[in-house]
Amino acid sequence: MPKIIFLDVDGTLVDYQNRLPASAAEAVRKARAAGHRVYLCTGRSRAEVSPALWDLGINGLLGGNGSYVEDDGKVVMHQLLTLDQCRRVVDWLNARRLPFYLESNNGLFASETFATDALPALREYSHRKGRETDGMTARQIFPDLQFGLRGAQLYRDDVNKISFVLHSWQDHLDSAAAFPDLQPGTWGGRGQTALFGDLGVKDITKAHAVAVLLDHLGADRADTVAFGDARVDLPLFEACAYKVAMGNAADEVRRAADYVTDDVEENGLYNAFEHLGLM
Repeated sequence: MPKIIFLDVDGTLVDYQNRLPASAAEAVRKARAAGHRVYLCTGRSRAEVSPALWDLGINGLLGGNGSYVEDDGKVVMHQLLTLDQCRRVVDWLNARRLPFYLESNNGLFASETFATDALPALREYSHRKGRETDGMTARQIFPDLQFGLRGAQLYRDDVNKISFVLHSWQDHLDSAAAFPDLQPGTWGGRGQTALFGDLGVKDITKAHAVAVLLDHLGADRADTVAFGDARVDLPLFEACAYKVAMGNAADEVRRAADYVTDDVEENGLYNAFEHLGLM
C-alpha cells in the first residue's frame, strides 16, 4: 500500500550544516519510484527550499510550520499574517530592540539592525549545527536574507511568520501575551535552549497542514508516516499514523515516536526507509 511520507527538513532530511546526505537523497528517490508520495513538512518558507530538494522528485511542500500547502505544483492552502498583524509585530519588536526577519514565499527580509544585533545568535545557531562561523558576518552566515530594509518597507502582507532573536525566555512569553491572535513558537537548532522566537498564523501547525493535504488528496491518515527531530514536529507526529524520530531528536520527540532511527549524519533517514520497507 503506497504511503504518504512527511519529512521535516532541518535535522531530518538535511544535516545541521544544511547538507543533504547522499543516502537521504537516494532514500527519497527510491521511495518515490516505489509509488509513495513524499512531502517536505518544515518551518521553512518556500523561498528557503533549495532546488536540490525539489530535484529529489518530492510531491510538494507543507511550509511555514503549516501555513502553506503545495501539492504537485498547486497551492492548496496559504494563510498569511495580515498587513495589520505584521505592522504591529514589527513595531513591537523594534520597540523592544529585538532583531527579526520576515519569512515570506517571496523572500526573507531582515530588520534594520539584524546584521549586527543578531550576529551572536546566528553564530551560536551555526555552531550548534556544526558550522564554524567565527569571523563571519550575518550576511555570510545567512545569505538568503535581504538586508537594509527599514520602516514601512517591513510592513508586508505576504508574510508566513516572523522570527526574532530571544534575549531571554521572557521575550517569548511576552510575545505570546502581546499577540494572542498569533501562534507563538521557538527554535534554535541542536539543543534544548531556544535562540529564536517566532509568531505565525493562529492555530496553524504542521498537523493542520497535514489535515488540509489529506482532505485535498482524499487520503487516509492510516497511510501516513512522519519523520522529525524537534518539538515543532510533535503536532506532525500527532497527525500521522506512524512516527519516526531521528537519532539526533530531542528526548520528547524520541518518546513520542514509534521508531527511533540513527542520527541524520549517520544515514538515519535511509536506514529508517529501509526498516519500514519504503524503498
